[in-house]
Amino acid sequence: MARDDIRRHKTVAVKIAGVTVGGTAPIAVQSMTNTDTADIQATTTQIVDLAHAGSELVRITVDRDEAAAAVPYIRDAVRARSVDVPIIGDFHYIGHKLLADHPDCAQALDKYRINPGNVGFKDKRDPQFSAIIETALRYGKPVRIGVNWGSLDQELLTHLMDENAKRAEPMDAREVLHEAMVQSALLSAARAEQLGLGSDRIILSAKVSAVQDLISVYRMLAERSSYALHLGLTEAGMGSKGIAASSAAFGILLQQGIGDTIRTSLTPEPKGDRTLEVRVSQEILQSMGLRSFAPEVAACPGCGRTTSTVFQELAKDIEDHLRCSMPEWRAQYPGVETLNVAVMGCIVNGPGESKHADIGISLPGTGEQPAAPVFIDGKKAMTLRGPNIANEFKDIVADYIEQRFGTGEALKSASARDG
Repeated sequence: MARDDIRRHKTVAVKIAGVTVGGTAPIAVQSMTNTDTADIQATTTQIVDLAHAGSELVRITVDRDEAAAAVPYIRDAVRARSVDVPIIGDFHYIGHKLLADHPDCAQALDKYRINPGNVGFKDKRDPQFSAIIETALRYGKPVRIGVNWGSLDQELLTHLMDENAKRAEPMDAREVLHEAMVQSALLSAARAEQLGLGSDRIILSAKVSAVQDLISVYRMLAERSSYALHLGLTEAGMGSKGIAASSAAFGILLQQGIGDTIRTSLTPEPKGDRTLEVRVSQEILQSMGLRSFAPEVAACPGCGRTTSTVFQELAKDIEDHLRCSMPEWRAQYPGVETLNVAVMGCIVNGPGESKHADIGISLPGTGEQPAAPVFIDGKKAMTLRGPNIANEFKDIVADYIEQRFGTGEALKSASARDG
């Protein structure tokens, strides 16, 4: 259930194939492939994997002729696997040429992403930027104007630095950088509108790799425009560092109602799972109460009262089982993503947490009697004993889901469980 006490920054809604970004639409989760786009099979497989993980928009690199030529085949292969996720083309330096030389690519993509910092330089900037916008108009495609501080328009930055030096009270250099990023995005959007691209076809982003800078830039964008905004902490990093940094930045901005689509830009481990960035984005939104993607599993952190690993193993089993089952359950059990499950490790907080969940179990802690009370909808329903507690609880969860969200038989009676 989305929280109604977080008021979203009012933005214009943008249609990207079957997905709406901005307006009153739910905050969308985006991801990006890291395959060579010219490798049709590898890119198709990764797009499908990301979509199955829950990515609602997938961006691919289109950096050369071979990649552009592959795009229509990738689109067809993805659709042949019954995946209709919008596919976005990421263009730098020669996007105008690739789109002109490969009209099938321009038609096949659902959105273009361009960077005003490298779309063209000096007197080539406006003609090349205009060429991409005109292509978007020709094929009816939305565009994300994505500024990045690693490739910021240096002419604009230099101009603003010179102007700042003339001020009686100059701004800090970092503030000038923020202003340059915001102006780059807004001036480019204004030019796109002059060329005929409506605000309902424009998304803005302004990515940096430092949390406080990202917060400042997006606050400025939100104050000065009503374009839909894509959030991303670029080069967030690997593992816990990248997750923590992205969560900190997104949490503050989303709490203030800023952001219409997000991507958690994690550096993957060697041969790591690319879908992790999708799960992290989902978990950020779900932990804030903004969206529900999968049932929540609350589990205690463990302490000296829980030297047994039973509750840890059961919590992981339940969470993995729920996540793996979600693609099928979304269709079979509407609303199942709102389920709350508690797997607790001892009598201190276990019974109370379990009562707060839809269904919960309080497993025996160190020195406690080998009994595990199960709570359903806030009431003790049964007590499990013996060596098969884990599997029995998993069966109870499955029965509960069927009873509450499906059309099957009701839960087995508590007496039957206790027997």
